[in-house]
Amino acid sequence: MKKSTITAFALLSLAVSVNAQKGWTNLFDGKSLNGWKKVAGDAEYKIEENAIVGITVPNTPNTFLITDKEYGDFVLELEVKIMDTTSNSGIQFRSQYDAAGNKGKGKVFGYQYELDPSSRKWTAGVYDESRRDWLYPLMLNPSAQDLLKTGVYNKVRVECIGNKIKTWINDKPAAYVVDSVDAKGIIALQVHSIGKPEMAGKKIFWKNIRIKTSDLKPASFPSNIYTVNTIPNTLTEEEKKAGWKLLFDGVSNKGWKGAYKPGFPQNGWEIRDGELRVLASTGAESTNGGDIVTEEQFSAFDLSFDFKLTAGANSGVKYFVTLSENNQGSAIGLEYQLLDDTLHPDAKLGRDGNRTLASLYDLIKADKQKRFIKQPGEWNSGRVIVHPDNRVEHYLNGIKVLEYQRGSQAYRDLVALSKYKVWPAFGEAKQGYILLQDHGNAVSFRSIKIRKL
Repeated sequence: MKKSTITAFALLSLAVSVNAQKGWTNLFDGKSLNGWKKVAGDAEYKIEENAIVGITVPNTPNTFLITDKEYGDFVLELEVKIMDTTSNSGIQFRSQYDAAGNKGKGKVFGYQYELDPSSRKWTAGVYDESRRDWLYPLMLNPSAQDLLKTGVYNKVRVECIGNKIKTWINDKPAAYVVDSVDAKGIIALQVHSIGKPEMAGKKIFWKNIRIKTSDLKPASFPSNIYTVNTIPNTLTEEEKKAGWKLLFDGVSNKGWKGAYKPGFPQNGWEIRDGELRVLASTGAESTNGGDIVTEEQFSAFDLSFDFKLTAGANSGVKYFVTLSENNQGSAIGLEYQLLDDTLHPDAKLGRDGNRTLASLYDLIKADKQKRFIKQPGEWNSGRVIVHPDNRVEHYLNGIKVLEYQRGSQAYRDLVALSKYKVWPAFGEAKQGYILLQDHGNAVSFRSIKIRKL
Protein backbone atom coordinates (compact mmCIF):
# COMPACT_ATOMS: atom_id res chain seq x y z
CA MET A 1 0.00 0.00 0.00
CA LYS A 2 1.38 3.42 -0.98
CA LYS A 3 2.09 5.99 1.70
CA SER A 4 -0.48 8.41 0.26
CA THR A 5 -3.11 5.66 0.33
CA ILE A 6 -2.28 4.87 3.96
CA THR A 7 -2.57 8.57 4.85
CA ALA A 8 -5.95 8.89 3.11
CA PHE A 9 -7.20 5.77 4.87
CA ALA A 10 -6.03 7.13 8.21
CA LEU A 11 -7.80 10.43 7.64
CA LEU A 12 -11.01 8.64 6.67
CA SER A 13 -10.81 6.48 9.78
CA LEU A 14 -10.25 9.57 11.91
CA ALA A 15 -13.30 11.28 10.39
CA VAL A 16 -15.47 8.23 11.07
CA SER A 17 -14.16 8.13 14.64
CA VAL A 18 -14.88 11.83 15.22
CA ASN A 19 -18.41 11.40 13.84
CA ALA A 20 -19.01 8.46 16.15
CA GLN A 21 -17.71 10.39 19.15
CA LYS A 22 -20.16 13.19 18.48
CA GLY A 23 -23.05 10.75 18.01
CA TRP A 24 -23.28 11.13 14.23
CA THR A 25 -23.91 8.23 11.85
CA ASN A 26 -23.03 8.40 8.17
CA LEU A 27 -25.96 7.41 5.93
CA PHE A 28 -23.74 7.31 2.83
CA ASP A 29 -20.31 5.68 2.73
CA GLY A 30 -19.11 7.72 -0.25
CA LYS A 31 -18.72 4.77 -2.61
CA SER A 32 -21.92 2.66 -2.71
CA LEU A 33 -25.69 2.82 -2.28
CA ASN A 34 -25.66 0.42 0.65
CA GLY A 35 -28.59 1.19 2.96
CA TRP A 36 -30.59 2.82 0.16
CA LYS A 37 -33.00 1.60 -2.51
CA LYS A 38 -34.67 3.22 -5.50
CA VAL A 39 -38.49 3.31 -5.59
CA ALA A 40 -41.52 4.82 -7.35
CA GLY A 41 -39.82 5.83 -10.62
CA ASP A 42 -37.06 5.19 -13.15
CA ALA A 43 -34.65 8.07 -12.67
CA GLU A 44 -31.01 7.06 -12.33
CA TYR A 45 -28.85 7.16 -9.20
CA LYS A 46 -25.10 6.54 -9.27
CA ILE A 47 -21.89 7.47 -7.45
CA GLU A 48 -19.56 10.20 -8.73
CA GLU A 49 -16.72 11.80 -6.78
CA ASN A 50 -17.93 10.55 -3.39
CA ALA A 51 -21.44 11.87 -4.03
CA ILE A 52 -24.81 10.32 -4.87
CA VAL A 53 -25.90 11.68 -8.22
CA GLY A 54 -29.54 11.70 -9.30
CA ILE A 55 -30.17 11.97 -13.04
CA THR A 56 -33.49 12.88 -14.65
CA VAL A 57 -35.07 10.68 -17.32
CA PRO A 58 -38.23 11.27 -19.34
CA ASN A 59 -41.59 9.56 -18.92
CA THR A 60 -41.35 8.65 -15.25
CA PRO A 61 -42.97 10.01 -12.08
CA ASN A 62 -40.93 11.37 -9.18
CA THR A 63 -38.24 8.87 -8.21
CA PHE A 64 -36.85 8.40 -4.71
CA LEU A 65 -33.78 6.83 -3.19
CA ILE A 66 -35.01 5.81 0.28
CA THR A 67 -33.24 4.62 3.41
CA ASP A 68 -33.71 1.06 4.64
CA LYS A 69 -34.41 2.41 8.12
CA GLU A 70 -36.95 4.78 9.63
CA TYR A 71 -36.00 7.66 11.89
CA GLY A 72 -37.97 9.57 14.53
CA ASP A 73 -36.20 12.38 16.35
CA PHE A 74 -32.97 13.43 14.67
CA VAL A 75 -30.77 16.08 13.20
CA LEU A 76 -29.94 15.45 9.55
CA GLU A 77 -27.10 17.20 7.74
CA LEU A 78 -25.85 16.88 4.19
CA GLU A 79 -24.54 18.86 1.23
CA VAL A 80 -26.47 19.36 -2.00
CA LYS A 81 -25.45 20.69 -5.40
CA ILE A 82 -27.96 21.69 -8.10
CA MET A 83 -26.41 22.65 -11.41
CA ASP A 84 -28.90 25.22 -12.76
CA THR A 85 -32.18 27.03 -12.11
CA THR A 86 -34.34 24.68 -14.20
CA SER A 87 -34.19 21.73 -11.79
CA ASN A 88 -36.36 20.85 -8.81
CA SER A 89 -35.79 18.28 -6.11
CA GLY A 90 -36.27 17.55 -2.44
CA ILE A 91 -35.15 15.60 0.59
CA GLN A 92 -37.83 13.52 2.27
CA PHE A 93 -37.77 13.06 6.04
CA ARG A 94 -40.14 11.23 8.39
CA SER A 95 -41.80 10.14 5.14
CA GLN A 96 -43.73 6.98 4.32
CA TYR A 97 -43.43 4.45 1.51
CA ASP A 98 -46.41 2.48 0.22
CA ALA A 99 -45.17 -0.25 -2.14
CA ALA A 100 -48.71 -0.86 -3.40
CA GLY A 101 -49.39 2.80 -4.07
CA ASN A 102 -49.60 4.44 -7.48
CA LYS A 103 -51.08 1.29 -9.01
CA GLY A 104 -48.30 -0.91 -7.71
CA LYS A 105 -45.46 1.36 -8.82
CA GLY A 106 -44.89 2.54 -5.27
CA LYS A 107 -45.62 5.85 -3.59
CA VAL A 108 -43.56 8.05 -1.26
CA PHE A 109 -45.40 10.66 0.75
CA GLY A 110 -44.71 12.96 3.66
CA TYR A 111 -42.46 15.81 4.78
CA GLN A 112 -40.03 17.19 2.24
CA TYR A 113 -37.22 19.73 2.49
CA GLU A 114 -37.74 21.59 -0.78
CA LEU A 115 -34.87 22.15 -3.22
CA ASP A 116 -36.00 24.89 -5.58
CA PRO A 117 -33.42 26.90 -7.55
CA SER A 118 -36.09 28.56 -9.71
CA SER A 119 -37.04 32.24 -9.47
CA ARG A 120 -39.60 31.23 -6.82
CA LYS A 121 -36.70 30.49 -4.42
CA TRP A 122 -38.46 28.22 -1.94
CA THR A 123 -35.46 26.04 -1.03
CA ALA A 124 -35.61 24.90 2.63
CA GLY A 125 -39.38 25.33 2.72
CA VAL A 126 -41.40 22.34 3.95
CA TYR A 127 -43.67 20.50 1.50
CA ASP A 128 -45.94 17.53 2.21
CA GLU A 129 -45.26 15.29 -0.80
CA SER A 130 -48.34 13.57 -2.31
CA ARG A 131 -50.54 14.54 0.63
CA ARG A 132 -51.24 18.07 1.95
CA ASP A 133 -49.09 20.12 -0.43
CA TRP A 134 -47.25 23.12 1.08
CA LEU A 135 -46.83 23.42 4.84
CA TYR A 136 -44.20 26.18 4.83
CA PRO A 137 -43.74 28.04 1.54
CA LEU A 138 -40.54 30.02 1.92
CA MET A 139 -42.46 33.17 1.06
CA LEU A 140 -43.08 33.11 4.83
CA ASN A 141 -39.36 33.80 5.40
CA PRO A 142 -38.05 36.04 2.59
CA SER A 143 -34.70 36.44 4.38
CA ALA A 144 -33.81 32.85 3.40
CA GLN A 145 -34.91 32.94 -0.22
CA ASP A 146 -31.59 33.96 -1.76
CA LEU A 147 -29.35 31.57 0.16
CA LEU A 148 -29.21 28.63 -2.28
CA LYS A 149 -26.34 28.83 -4.80
CA THR A 150 -26.35 26.79 -8.01
CA GLY A 151 -23.32 24.92 -9.26
CA VAL A 152 -21.76 24.58 -5.79
CA TYR A 153 -22.48 22.52 -2.70
CA ASN A 154 -24.95 23.94 -0.19
CA LYS A 155 -25.29 22.84 3.42
CA VAL A 156 -28.67 21.41 4.44
CA ARG A 157 -29.82 20.88 8.01
CA VAL A 158 -33.14 19.42 9.23
CA GLU A 159 -34.02 19.13 12.90
CA CYS A 160 -36.97 16.97 13.99
CA ILE A 161 -37.57 16.78 17.74
CA GLY A 162 -41.04 15.84 18.93
CA ASN A 163 -43.59 17.67 16.78
CA LYS A 164 -41.21 20.49 15.88
CA ILE A 165 -39.50 20.66 12.50
CA LYS A 166 -36.80 23.24 11.72
CA THR A 167 -34.76 23.74 8.56
CA TRP A 168 -31.59 25.60 7.67
CA ILE A 169 -29.83 26.38 4.40
CA ASN A 170 -26.12 27.25 4.47
CA ASP A 171 -26.29 27.67 8.25
CA LYS A 172 -29.14 30.20 8.05
CA PRO A 173 -32.54 29.40 9.63
CA ALA A 174 -35.32 28.95 7.09
CA ALA A 175 -38.57 27.21 8.16
CA TYR A 176 -40.25 26.25 11.42
CA VAL A 177 -43.24 23.87 11.42
CA VAL A 178 -45.11 22.36 14.36
CA ASP A 179 -47.00 19.29 13.14
CA SER A 180 -47.90 15.87 14.52
CA VAL A 181 -48.96 13.85 11.47
CA ASP A 182 -45.80 11.68 11.28
CA ALA A 183 -43.49 11.00 14.23
CA LYS A 184 -41.07 8.83 12.23
CA GLY A 185 -40.33 7.64 8.72
CA ILE A 186 -37.77 7.18 6.00
CA ILE A 187 -35.30 9.66 4.57
CA ALA A 188 -35.22 9.91 0.78
CA LEU A 189 -33.49 11.78 -2.04
CA GLN A 190 -35.82 12.88 -4.81
CA VAL A 191 -35.28 13.17 -8.54
CA HIS A 192 -38.25 15.12 -9.80
CA SER A 193 -40.18 14.12 -12.90
CA ILE A 194 -39.61 16.24 -15.99
CA GLY A 195 -42.16 17.61 -18.40
CA LYS A 196 -39.92 18.14 -21.41
CA PRO A 197 -37.52 15.69 -23.08
CA GLU A 198 -34.79 18.34 -23.20
CA MET A 199 -34.73 18.27 -19.39
CA ALA A 200 -33.37 14.72 -19.44
CA GLY A 201 -29.89 14.21 -18.03
CA LYS A 202 -30.11 16.96 -15.41
CA LYS A 203 -28.07 16.11 -12.31
CA ILE A 204 -28.35 16.74 -8.60
CA PHE A 205 -25.59 15.79 -6.15
CA TRP A 206 -25.80 14.77 -2.47
CA LYS A 207 -22.82 14.04 -0.22
CA ASN A 208 -21.67 13.97 3.41
CA ILE A 209 -25.05 12.66 4.52
CA ARG A 210 -25.12 12.12 8.26
CA ILE A 211 -27.69 11.83 11.05
CA LYS A 212 -27.73 12.19 14.82
CA THR A 213 -30.47 10.46 16.81
CA SER A 214 -29.42 10.76 20.46
CA ASP A 215 -28.49 13.50 22.92
CA LEU A 216 -30.46 15.96 20.81
CA LYS A 217 -30.82 19.57 21.89
CA PRO A 218 -33.17 21.89 20.00
CA ALA A 219 -31.33 24.65 18.21
CA SER A 220 -32.49 28.21 18.80
CA PHE A 221 -34.50 29.91 16.10
CA PRO A 222 -34.93 33.69 15.57
CA SER A 223 -38.21 34.92 17.03
CA ASN A 224 -38.99 37.03 13.98
CA ILE A 225 -39.28 33.96 11.73
CA TYR A 226 -42.91 32.92 11.41
CA THR A 227 -43.93 29.53 12.82
CA VAL A 228 -46.54 27.39 11.06
CA ASN A 229 -48.26 25.66 13.96
CA THR A 230 -50.84 23.09 12.81
CA ILE A 231 -51.80 22.02 16.35
CA PRO A 232 -55.14 23.85 16.83
CA ASN A 233 -55.34 26.68 19.35
CA THR A 234 -51.82 26.27 20.71
CA LEU A 235 -48.64 28.30 20.91
CA THR A 236 -45.12 27.01 21.33
CA GLU A 237 -42.96 28.46 24.07
CA GLU A 238 -40.95 30.18 21.35
CA GLU A 239 -44.10 31.81 19.96
CA LYS A 240 -45.07 33.06 23.41
CA LYS A 241 -41.61 34.53 23.96
CA ALA A 242 -41.85 36.22 20.55
CA GLY A 243 -45.03 38.01 21.68
CA TRP A 244 -47.74 35.86 20.12
CA LYS A 245 -50.97 35.35 22.03
CA LEU A 246 -54.15 33.43 21.26
CA LEU A 247 -57.28 35.45 20.57
CA PHE A 248 -59.36 32.25 20.89
CA ASP A 249 -58.48 29.64 23.50
CA GLY A 250 -60.53 26.85 21.89
CA VAL A 251 -63.03 26.53 24.73
CA SER A 252 -64.53 29.93 25.56
CA ASN A 253 -65.51 33.32 24.13
CA LYS A 254 -63.05 35.09 26.42
CA GLY A 255 -61.75 38.27 24.79
CA TRP A 256 -64.69 38.65 22.39
CA LYS A 257 -67.97 40.54 22.42
CA GLY A 258 -70.71 41.36 19.96
CA ALA A 259 -70.17 44.38 17.75
CA TYR A 260 -72.30 47.22 19.18
CA LYS A 261 -73.19 44.91 22.09
CA PRO A 262 -72.04 44.85 25.73
CA GLY A 263 -71.37 41.10 25.73
CA PHE A 264 -71.02 38.02 23.55
CA PRO A 265 -74.10 37.20 21.38
CA GLN A 266 -76.63 34.91 23.05
CA ASN A 267 -77.34 33.15 19.76
CA GLY A 268 -75.87 32.73 16.29
CA TRP A 269 -72.43 31.60 17.48
CA GLU A 270 -71.20 28.42 19.13
CA ILE A 271 -67.95 26.98 20.45
CA ARG A 272 -67.57 23.26 19.79
CA ASP A 273 -64.69 20.84 19.16
CA GLY A 274 -62.13 23.63 19.49
CA GLU A 275 -63.87 25.78 16.87
CA LEU A 276 -65.50 29.20 17.04
CA ARG A 277 -68.46 28.90 14.69
CA VAL A 278 -70.88 31.38 13.21
CA LEU A 279 -74.12 29.53 12.47
CA ALA A 280 -76.13 29.59 9.27
CA SER A 281 -79.20 31.81 9.16
CA THR A 282 -80.56 33.83 6.25
CA GLY A 283 -77.35 34.58 4.36
CA ALA A 284 -77.66 38.28 5.22
CA GLU A 285 -75.29 40.53 7.17
CA SER A 286 -75.57 40.51 10.96
CA THR A 287 -79.22 39.47 11.14
CA ASN A 288 -78.72 36.56 13.55
CA GLY A 289 -75.97 36.63 16.17
CA GLY A 290 -74.21 39.52 14.49
CA ASP A 291 -70.50 40.22 14.12
CA ILE A 292 -68.11 39.69 17.03
CA VAL A 293 -65.06 41.83 17.83
CA THR A 294 -62.04 41.58 20.11
CA GLU A 295 -62.26 43.42 23.40
CA GLU A 296 -58.76 44.78 22.70
CA GLN A 297 -57.77 47.17 19.91
CA PHE A 298 -54.64 46.80 17.77
CA SER A 299 -52.49 49.04 15.57
CA ALA A 300 -49.44 47.33 13.99
CA PHE A 301 -49.76 43.56 14.23
CA ASP A 302 -49.29 40.11 12.70
CA LEU A 303 -52.59 38.19 12.74
CA SER A 304 -53.10 34.53 11.77
CA PHE A 305 -56.30 32.50 11.70
CA ASP A 306 -57.61 29.20 10.36
CA PHE A 307 -61.03 29.19 8.70
CA LYS A 308 -63.31 26.58 7.19
CA LEU A 309 -66.07 27.58 4.81
CA THR A 310 -69.23 25.70 4.01
CA ALA A 311 -70.37 25.47 0.39
CA GLY A 312 -71.42 28.87 -0.92
CA ALA A 313 -70.40 30.67 2.28
CA ASN A 314 -69.56 34.35 2.73
CA SER A 315 -67.82 35.91 5.73
CA GLY A 316 -64.82 38.06 6.53
CA VAL A 317 -62.13 39.03 8.99
CA LYS A 318 -62.04 42.79 9.46
CA TYR A 319 -59.38 44.97 11.05
CA PHE A 320 -59.15 48.60 12.14
CA VAL A 321 -62.82 48.36 13.10
CA THR A 322 -63.65 51.40 15.28
CA LEU A 323 -67.41 50.87 15.84
CA SER A 324 -67.75 54.63 15.49
CA GLU A 325 -70.06 54.53 12.47
CA ASN A 326 -73.07 53.01 14.30
CA ASN A 327 -74.24 51.67 10.95
CA GLN A 328 -76.79 48.99 10.21
CA GLY A 329 -75.52 45.57 9.13
CA SER A 330 -71.89 44.54 9.45
CA ALA A 331 -69.52 46.94 11.22
CA ILE A 332 -67.15 48.92 9.00
CA GLY A 333 -63.49 48.02 8.59
CA LEU A 334 -60.81 46.77 6.24
CA GLU A 335 -61.83 43.23 5.30
CA TYR A 336 -59.92 40.06 4.48
CA GLN A 337 -62.65 38.46 2.40
CA LEU A 338 -63.76 34.90 3.16
CA LEU A 339 -65.77 33.49 0.28
CA ASP A 340 -66.54 30.38 -1.70
CA ASP A 341 -65.48 31.88 -5.03
CA THR A 342 -67.11 29.09 -6.98
CA LEU A 343 -70.65 29.24 -5.60
CA HIS A 344 -71.19 32.64 -4.02
CA PRO A 345 -72.33 35.40 -6.44
CA ASP A 346 -70.26 38.05 -4.67
CA ALA A 347 -67.18 36.66 -6.40
CA LYS A 348 -68.45 38.14 -9.67
CA LEU A 349 -69.38 41.53 -8.22
CA GLY A 350 -67.16 44.49 -7.39
CA ARG A 351 -64.34 45.37 -9.75
CA ASP A 352 -61.95 42.89 -11.36
CA GLY A 353 -62.48 40.20 -8.72
CA ASN A 354 -61.83 42.39 -5.68
CA ARG A 355 -64.51 40.58 -3.67
CA THR A 356 -63.00 37.12 -3.98
CA LEU A 357 -61.32 35.01 -1.30
CA ALA A 358 -58.40 36.69 0.55
CA SER A 359 -58.97 39.98 -1.28
CA LEU A 360 -59.08 43.34 0.47
CA TYR A 361 -62.83 43.48 0.06
CA ASP A 362 -64.05 45.83 -2.67
CA LEU A 363 -60.57 47.35 -3.01
CA ILE A 364 -57.80 44.94 -4.12
CA LYS A 365 -58.08 41.49 -5.69
CA ALA A 366 -56.04 38.67 -4.17
CA ASP A 367 -53.50 37.30 -6.66
CA LYS A 368 -53.76 33.58 -5.96
CA GLN A 369 -53.41 30.25 -7.73
CA LYS A 370 -56.16 27.64 -7.54
CA ARG A 371 -53.75 24.99 -6.18
CA PHE A 372 -53.25 27.03 -3.01
CA ILE A 373 -56.97 27.25 -2.20
CA LYS A 374 -58.53 24.61 0.06
CA GLN A 375 -62.13 23.96 -0.88
CA PRO A 376 -65.19 24.31 1.42
CA GLY A 377 -65.06 21.71 4.17
CA GLU A 378 -61.25 22.01 4.43
CA TRP A 379 -59.20 24.30 6.65
CA ASN A 380 -57.43 27.30 5.13
CA SER A 381 -54.98 29.60 6.86
CA GLY A 382 -55.26 33.37 6.57
CA ARG A 383 -52.78 35.99 7.68
CA VAL A 384 -52.78 39.79 7.82
CA ILE A 385 -49.62 41.75 8.62
CA VAL A 386 -49.89 45.47 9.37
CA HIS A 387 -46.40 46.97 9.60
CA PRO A 388 -45.66 50.07 11.69
CA ASP A 389 -45.24 52.07 8.46
CA ASN A 390 -48.83 51.09 7.45
CA ARG A 391 -47.78 48.55 4.82
CA VAL A 392 -50.33 45.73 4.87
CA GLU A 393 -49.99 42.20 3.51
CA HIS A 394 -52.59 39.45 3.03
CA TYR A 395 -51.55 35.78 2.94
CA LEU A 396 -53.54 32.66 2.05
CA ASN A 397 -52.08 29.30 3.08
CA GLY A 398 -48.62 30.81 3.39
CA ILE A 399 -48.69 32.64 0.04
CA LYS A 400 -48.68 36.43 -0.08
CA VAL A 401 -51.62 37.44 -2.28
CA LEU A 402 -51.63 41.24 -1.99
CA GLU A 403 -49.86 44.23 -0.47
CA TYR A 404 -50.81 47.88 -0.04
CA GLN A 405 -50.14 50.87 2.21
CA ARG A 406 -52.86 52.43 4.30
CA GLY A 407 -53.18 56.15 3.76
CA SER A 408 -51.17 56.25 0.55
CA GLN A 409 -52.55 58.09 -2.46
CA ALA A 410 -52.94 54.81 -4.33
CA TYR A 411 -54.97 53.43 -1.43
CA ARG A 412 -57.18 56.54 -1.23
CA ASP A 413 -57.80 56.38 -4.97
CA LEU A 414 -59.10 52.82 -4.55
CA VAL A 415 -61.34 53.85 -1.66
CA ALA A 416 -62.81 56.62 -3.83
CA LEU A 417 -63.96 53.97 -6.31
CA SER A 418 -65.42 51.66 -3.67
CA LYS A 419 -68.50 51.34 -1.46
CA TYR A 420 -66.39 52.83 1.35
CA LYS A 421 -66.09 56.28 -0.21
CA VAL A 422 -68.91 57.54 2.03
CA TRP A 423 -66.80 56.98 5.17
CA PRO A 424 -64.23 59.76 5.84
CA ALA A 425 -60.65 58.44 6.14
CA PHE A 426 -61.90 54.88 5.79
CA GLY A 427 -59.41 52.30 7.08
CA GLU A 428 -56.93 54.88 8.34
CA ALA A 429 -57.64 54.74 12.08
CA LYS A 430 -54.59 54.50 14.35
CA GLN A 431 -56.02 51.39 15.98
CA GLY A 432 -59.11 49.21 15.90
CA TYR A 433 -60.77 45.94 16.79
CA ILE A 434 -60.44 42.62 14.97
CA LEU A 435 -63.85 41.43 13.74
CA LEU A 436 -65.27 38.07 12.66
CA GLN A 437 -68.26 38.55 10.42
CA ASP A 438 -71.71 37.00 10.63
CA HIS A 439 -72.92 37.01 7.03
CA GLY A 440 -75.61 34.39 7.61
CA ASN A 441 -73.50 31.44 6.44
CA ALA A 442 -71.85 28.72 8.52
CA VAL A 443 -68.11 29.34 8.91
CA SER A 444 -65.66 27.96 11.48
CA PHE A 445 -62.56 29.62 12.97
CA ARG A 446 -59.68 28.32 15.09
CA SER A 447 -56.00 29.03 15.89
CA ILE A 448 -56.56 32.79 15.92
CA LYS A 449 -53.30 34.33 17.11
CA ILE A 450 -51.79 37.79 17.05
CA ARG A 451 -48.46 39.48 17.72
CA LYS A 452 -48.10 43.22 18.18
CA LEU A 453 -45.39 44.79 16.01
